[in-house]
Amino acid sequence: MENYLGARWALGFRSWNRAADGGRPVVEIEVKTTLERFRRFVILNTCYSFIPRGYLQDPSVFPEREGEQGRIYVEALSKLDLGKIRDIKFVKAYEVLGVIYNSKSGNTNLIWRQIKGNIGKVRGKASPNSIVNLIDAGVLSRSYVKQMLAEMAKKASEPSGNSEES
Repeated sequence: MENYLGARWALGFRSWNRAADGGRPVVEIEVKTTLERFRRFVILNTCYSFIPRGYLQDPSVFPEREGEQGRIYVEALSKLDLGKIRDIKFVKAYEVLGVIYNSKSGNTNLIWRQIKGNIGKVRGKASPNSIVNLIDAGVLSRSYVKQMLAEMAKKASEPSGNSEES
């Protein structure tokens, strides 16, 4: 699978795990993507229904949220507060180094870290809902997710031949 840079996708679904509350499964991911695609994902997951149109179209505007559960933080050399709507504070960020996203449910915890310029790597765990929004934002491709799910299902159905008894 080729991404926009012509480089091989570096997505690794390491494992399916149950969410912290024992409910829905979550998946561990690691993928290279642009800052703008990850920004779109955060907006889709948090404030798409009420973000002002101008903020949505400005790639330097990010949502932030404080608190233990559902924290969103943009690590940047410079930030300007634009105002707060509901529980989301909007900031204009310059020279973004990283973005930390934690869902309110605790089922998604993702971190985007800059590699070079606006290219970075997203690592962490994502719920099924977040996987859908990662696809919609262009962070993950549908075909690659289907391929990885098929591989995981195949591995899950194979008997383990490497188990040793002590």
